[in-house]
Amino acid sequence: MTAPVSPVPPGQTPRKARRWAWALTGSGHYFTESIEIIRALGDVDLFISDAADEVLRMYKQDKEPLPPQTQVFRDNSASSASIGRFYHGEYHTLVVSPASSNTVAKAVYGISDTLVTNCFAQAGKCRVPCIVFACDTQPEIITMAPEGPVPVYPRRIDLENTRRLKEFNDTVVAETLDELRAAIVGISFSVEPGAAAYIPLAHEGPDAPAQLPLAEVLARLKPWLEDPARLKLGQHIKYDRHVFANHGIEVQGYAHDTMLQSYVLEVHMPHGLSSLAERHLGRSGITFEDLCGKGASQICFDQVDIAKAAEYAAEDSDQTLDVHRVLWPQLQANDKLKFIYELEIASSETLYRIERNGVLIDAPTLAKQSHELGQRILQLETEAYEIAGQPFNLSSPKQLGEIFFDKLGMPVVKKTATGARSTDEEVLEKLAEDYPLPAKLLEHRGLAKLKGTYTDKLAQLALPRTGRVHTHYAQAVAVTGRLSSNDPNLQNIPIRTAEGRRVREAFVAPAGSVIASADYSQIELRIMAHISDDPALLRAFHAGLDVHRATAAEVFGVAVDQVSSEQRRYAKVINFGLIYGMSAFGLARNLGIDNTAAKNYIARYFERYPGVKTYMETTRERAKQQGYVETVFGRRLQLAGIQTAKGAQLAGLERAAINAPMQGTAADLIKLSMNRVQQVLDAEQRGTKMIMQVHDELVFEVPETEVEWVRTEIPRLMAGVAELKVPLLAEVGVGPNWDKAH
Repeated sequence: MTAPVSPVPPGQTPRKARRWAWALTGSGHYFTESIEIIRALGDVDLFISDAADEVLRMYKQDKEPLPPQTQVFRDNSASSASIGRFYHGEYHTLVVSPASSNTVAKAVYGISDTLVTNCFAQAGKCRVPCIVFACDTQPEIITMAPEGPVPVYPRRIDLENTRRLKEFNDTVVAETLDELRAAIVGISFSVEPGAAAYIPLAHEGPDAPAQLPLAEVLARLKPWLEDPARLKLGQHIKYDRHVFANHGIEVQGYAHDTMLQSYVLEVHMPHGLSSLAERHLGRSGITFEDLCGKGASQICFDQVDIAKAAEYAAEDSDQTLDVHRVLWPQLQANDKLKFIYELEIASSETLYRIERNGVLIDAPTLAKQSHELGQRILQLETEAYEIAGQPFNLSSPKQLGEIFFDKLGMPVVKKTATGARSTDEEVLEKLAEDYPLPAKLLEHRGLAKLKGTYTDKLAQLALPRTGRVHTHYAQAVAVTGRLSSNDPNLQNIPIRTAEGRRVREAFVAPAGSVIASADYSQIELRIMAHISDDPALLRAFHAGLDVHRATAAEVFGVAVDQVSSEQRRYAKVINFGLIYGMSAFGLARNLGIDNTAAKNYIARYFERYPGVKTYMETTRERAKQQGYVETVFGRRLQLAGIQTAKGAQLAGLERAAINAPMQGTAADLIKLSMNRVQQVLDAEQRGTKMIMQVHDELVFEVPETEVEWVRTEIPRLMAGVAELKVPLLAEVGVGPNWDKAH
């Protein structure tokens, strides 16, 4: 079942009858057509464009000014705030060019790029390349044609063709890309095999019959849905929580999730319902494309014939029940896997809370950073041209090769599979050791990626009604148990450069609150000490020593207080490198030393830490015998192919086998911590909110009155979630933004 999104939340009044034109134009004929759009609409309140100066120039040439009430913005950073004003009803009509229509449509309504493209394909007579989103009580998409506006979707629309909502066995199951905007079209459920049912609620096809009132159905279901004693199960239950929450219902009592059951039992396999049904039931069902078509001819789910929609949605619920009946007994038969599954179920609820909270974004700070990055990028381009003695395309491997190797005489480091001279990042890093131009290009690429991925886009991804970024945490992706953050990815913000760290300055708290960051100290090394049972490592952690300094003292044969900063740096690389299965060659490259010296360092390390060497050897053998390794808590980390692999493939799998228990145990610990912290926050009715989980770090929005509580209690709670052979240590920092909290 699909979930169309309405920009007018239930109970709110329609937008005011005003108009707003927004034409973010590209180049060429779009300038002229932007003017035509504004003239056609007449009473334009606001015009935002990266080409504003060009449009104004053309207006001046025509000797016809913009309408007197029109405000002109040349800085696109204002766009996010403007979307918010549109969403909250200050303006009535939104006009966008094709180049920006997807961004705007997704920000306001969650409309997919495919649907926007389909508007043009179906309009037929479109003369001016724009889309108008008109809002009164319902969204409506129209295109501009010679005789005036032409409706394309003149009724309420399902804005995300991939959305399906199903309810099963006292449960709801759902999948979507934009869960905080999704709304309900219908509900399917199953209470016994082969007896699923579907409740249509918002189908609007031309032949759609009268349906039960959505508000009345939800009001009747709400007490049962919110009753924790009424146990429920589903497929991807975290999404269900969001969809019902969009309608004011906080579902309680989720006991099972077939997606998470599969993730715990068979982490290396797909976890979608269709894959589960084929794999465990030998059944294939109706696909969404079977029901709605493909491409430009694809219809929305609320336009599907109710009988066909019922067959499709009920089948999904029925399959979910049957898959559960296959997978749940397997978990019940293994206490360790059952513990991990229960951890994942609890984490699903905590992640729902984190996603729902979101994190406040300071758009002006990001805009300022984007401008500064843009200036630096232009400067780097100029400097690169000067070094090369000519302008060139910094992104062209062919031109780079000609300048590097033919003109400047740099050595060829390696070649591509086709025999061309490579200029990839690895080559640039090697050449940058001796030549200035590759160093400039590396900096240019890093800043351009930072600008394009974060400073330009984060504010646009904020939900207009909250002003917050609400990332999606995917639980069933990483084989180690780590979470994956998407839309936006908050886990990959670079922090090794000053520019990257500054991005975190834009993650702020509202007035009267601060940001707090809590993370585990050297968690993977502590896990290594626990798993390897190495006496020297255990002593270092129990004594509260700087473990890298202690390692340096052991490897270099000096007193701890005599270790130099260079020796500590070497020891740190060795400590973390060996956790990731680094070879002597890799260590030599990281430290800038020859292979013989690297081999000697590793040999001395293993002499001082024999437990670590024994762990690595036994883990390799166990992985080959079992085909998997385990975390301290029993999570299975599958290593497909390790029993038959040879050569480089086997070496890679063995490195993964050594590292996976550390990464996986760290993932288990941070999940245990966030669940425990959320339980205490709820039990004590604290105002503190958990707003992000980034690797081994939990980030909070904290009222100023609770700062001291957070400083003392959060580290205590995190350190107490498990008893290892070494003490767990968590540290908390506080500041006005995420960066200052470190």
